Amino acid sequence: MKKLLAISTSLLSTAVMAAMPVNQPIGSSFTLSSAPNQRALDTSLHNPAAPFLMVNQDDDDNFRFGIVGPIGIGIEFGDVSDLEDQIEDIEDLIDNTTSSNATVNKNQANVILDQIGDSAYVKLSASLQVPLMPVIYRTDDGGAFVLDASISAVTKASLLADDVEVNTSSDGLTTDSSIYAQTATDLNIGFGYSRSLWENSHGMLVGGVKANLHQISLGRALAKLEDDDAFDEASDSISDDAVSSTNVGLDLGAVWVSHNYQVGLTFANINQPEFDSADIVTNTASDSYGITASDTYTMEMQTTIDAAISTSGKQLTLGMSYDANPVADAVGDEYQWAAASLSYYGDSHFLPGIRVGFRQNMAGSELSYASAGLTILKRLNLDVAVSLDTVEDEDGEETPRSLYFSLGYATAF
Repeated sequence: MKKLLAISTSLLSTAVMAAMPVNQPIGSSFTLSSAPNQRALDTSLHNPAAPFLMVNQDDDDNFRFGIVGPIGIGIEFGDVSDLEDQIEDIEDLIDNTTSSNATVNKNQANVILDQIGDSAYVKLSASLQVPLMPVIYRTDDGGAFVLDASISAVTKASLLADDVEVNTSSDGLTTDSSIYAQTATDLNIGFGYSRSLWENSHGMLVGGVKANLHQISLGRALAKLEDDDAFDEASDSISDDAVSSTNVGLDLGAVWVSHNYQVGLTFANINQPEFDSADIVTNTASDSYGITASDTYTMEMQTTIDAAISTSGKQLTLGMSYDANPVADAVGDEYQWAAASLSYYGDSHFLPGIRVGFRQNMAGSELSYASAGLTILKRLNLDVAVSLDTVEDEDGEETPRSLYFSLGYATAF
């Protein structure tokens, strides 16, 4: 695990200036779900209709904006126990094979690879909103404009298992088992507009549209595990050969807001923009995992429904959201979030806002998270999420398979 973590960290450091993939919630919205919450500015980034709700129409100030962050950092491990020890065992078997023990060592190595090959990976992510973003301006005639910009990165290092064979010419062992490394970096600038479309005594229908300009750089590298410099080779290849491309994703959204409840609907990336990726030289290991020499990334359309029940002043809110379909992120992992949260935001500057949440990925890793957050002085937001799924480390201790941390400072409601 340490080696995969080392290469993921190295790749993330080379790609740290990029935008958070749309599949990963940012800031306090990781805890609060995708339902717009007027007390939490981060939740304005999901449904394009949400910015209209973020500025109090009874307030003389028509602006709301972020100040610093949120900055988010996440890590996720595959469901493999003692991965580091098992990779070292394979390397020892390869290095210490002679004609007398070749068959025994080959069988032992294949048993280990069969156990760990399908789920050995490390994934790291980092994200940061550009200072002062998002900026929301609500016009006097009832519309709201939003400008958003963010930078972030995601990187993933995986072990691709392939059969170990005896090299008849040298009586040693050979295998195409490889390290597959991927990075996705994205500078995202979004511009949107939302407004009230219809209202009566029971509530108001708000609609919104948002265009997101993405400049995405995608890198891939494949290096055989038996090579002594496999990790350095993969890292160098990605930094040298990553491919950048630019495209625009279009989002539509609507929210029905009543006195004590709201229901929303979002269609993200309705035009399904495509982005280029780097080419690689494949081998039998990558072929067996369906990895091709050339590749593109498509931001698939995703539909999300959300709902919330709250007190009249939005101090206490129960929020929920559900992605109706799974979509793959830029490194091929599927996401379909189901989330629920309970939050309290008081009107006092001295009493902290408190939120707790639960979310589960209904596709891909199927990881579930328990999360909690605090808002201090109505502006400083701290959130932590821990996966409920665990993995055993080298010392035999159970550790969470994933952790997420976020810190940000924004204007208050």
